[in-house]
Amino acid sequence: MDGERQSIINRLNRIEGQVKGIRKMVEEEQNCAEILMQVAAVKAAINKVGTIVFQTHFRRCLEAAVRGEQDLAFVDDVMKMLTKYIS
Repeated sequence: MDGERQSIINRLNRIEGQVKGIRKMVEEEQNCAEILMQVAAVKAAINKVGTIVFQTHFRRCLEAAVRGEQDLAFVDDVMKMLTKYIS
């Protein structure tokens, strides 16, 4: 998990840098098309982070269920979480 956590943190740091770059572009009144391209890149990057977090959580829950440490009721919770994520 530590490797996954560090990967997520690294991605979030890059996203933070991208957002700061967008703010600077807006402050400097740069081309709207270029700003929108950067916004789209940030959206894609944050969606990737969400996907990684979801996959990691689901994998851990599923592994615990297979080992008998958790019943399959977690599936309902995971589905609720997924619904919130994709909404």
